[in-house]
Amino acid sequence: MAPSQTAILALSDGTVATGTAIGAIGTTGGELCFNTSMTGYQEIFTDPSYHGQLMMMTYPHIGNYGVSERDNEASRPMVAGVIVRSYSTEYSNTMADGSLHDWLKNHGIVGISGLDTRRLVRHIREKGVMNAVISSEEPDTDKLIQKAKKWPSMAGLELASTISRGQPTHHGPDEGLRIAAFDYGMKQNIINKLVEQGLRVTVYPARTPFSEVEKTEPDGYFFSNGPGDPNPMEYALESVSKAIETGKPIFGICLGHQVMALQQGIAVDKMFVGHRGANHPVKNLKTGRVEITTQNHGFSITQDAVDESIAEVTHINLNDQTVEGLDFKKFNGFSVQYHPEASPGPHDSAYLFEEFCRRVERIAKSETATAS
Repeated sequence: MAPSQTAILALSDGTVATGTAIGAIGTTGGELCFNTSMTGYQEIFTDPSYHGQLMMMTYPHIGNYGVSERDNEASRPMVAGVIVRSYSTEYSNTMADGSLHDWLKNHGIVGISGLDTRRLVRHIREKGVMNAVISSEEPDTDKLIQKAKKWPSMAGLELASTISRGQPTHHGPDEGLRIAAFDYGMKQNIINKLVEQGLRVTVYPARTPFSEVEKTEPDGYFFSNGPGDPNPMEYALESVSKAIETGKPIFGICLGHQVMALQQGIAVDKMFVGHRGANHPVKNLKTGRVEITTQNHGFSITQDAVDESIAEVTHINLNDQTVEGLDFKKFNGFSVQYHPEASPGPHDSAYLFEEFCRRVERIAKSETATAS
């Protein structure tokens, strides 16, 4: 049962809302984000790309199907705090392991319920992304507003290496084409989708020297999603550069997409309001099809930033015309800003994993034929 203790949400612009505490009792802060997905709150809360951010759900009923170990995208919640409209103290799901409240409390995640989340979302869309603080222990709203104002901005923060795994992990079959994946906050379902293609996937910590990765002779390279600003990630740009030199296929998702773009001199900037949800329309410029996609990012590439001699824009967001996909012309690589693995969300873009597998197989067959 959720506690009846009062909690306060204070935004850095002075906006204050009062509700009821859920999860752990305490004070937390971060960049205030919102997600428009109607389901999948557990996958969202455990997405490493949300590390250090306050997550506000626009769908009103949260917690009504509990939590289950199988739905985790990481081993623990990654959000700094949770904001919901209507928290369900009872859940109806025979496969659930427990309640959302107990799960948040056990992991030390501070939350607040009973707020008009859609009003707050309209406020952020009008004013732009900002920091906020949730507290179920400090009643002084002026102190909380000042705390929110002083909270570090996400711009300029290198976070990927802070949440990356500590050791390489191996996934998939013992035989087959080998993929080296750099973990900048890699979701579990991305690993699942690569393995479903029959690929042997080794996931490396973010700062693993490329020379160590190259010793395993991968057939392709993958650069993952993750939190924070890509601009300070010099170590990642170096890994991309080394991967390009191998001539092997390269695939990047979200933060990986941004890192690949930066390596090619394409600017990546902080957005006024990020894209987070499972209903974003993206047009595939090669096929003309519109895909409904899952997205989670606060940095992006604008169309004007892309030199046609460096990369072809393959996908665009139909809401704001930001770049959602690139096919690079100077090396065998492509990337997307959104999440084709979904979890939660539609599966319209799952074909991208098939495309990566085809590229890896094509190069591997070519090298085998040349060697023989």
